Amino acid sequence: MRKAFARLVLLAVALCGLAAMPAQAEIRILGSPGGQVGPFLDLFEQIRNSGERVVIDGPCLSACTLVLSMVPNERICVTRRAILGFHAARSIDRRGRMYAEPEASELVLEAYPAAVQGWIRRRGGLTSRLLLLRGRELTAIYPSCR
Repeated sequence: MRKAFARLVLLAVALCGLAAMPAQAEIRILGSPGGQVGPFLDLFEQIRNSGERVVIDGPCLSACTLVLSMVPNERICVTRRAILGFHAARSIDRRGRMYAEPEASELVLEAYPAAVQGWIRRRGGLTSRLLLLRGRELTAIYPSCR
């Protein structure tokens, strides 16, 4: 169920991009719980190459936050509803058990912009606990959308 929802959200984000006008085009993230990293990396690479602006207008959790490492900072803005949620990388084994991926977590952390890395590190780094960046702390890093 969660995977199906994540795919639906990812598809909705992709469709928003297809419907946008090329001049002053934007992608609006209304809400994403994250999911598998691969599809997000593919989508955000397409967005980066398109030149479109990304408006984060709701929860962008887990793999969704990879947008910060794929799209240039000057093309990202946030609304008052934006929330970024970060946690350590994890995988699922053949028996369906979740396990930590510390090397992947460090790579992901290093890929984020310096201000985001600093914010995460000041809160203990990427762990199994979800760190939420929002409000004034978020707008100190990314501009509010106009």
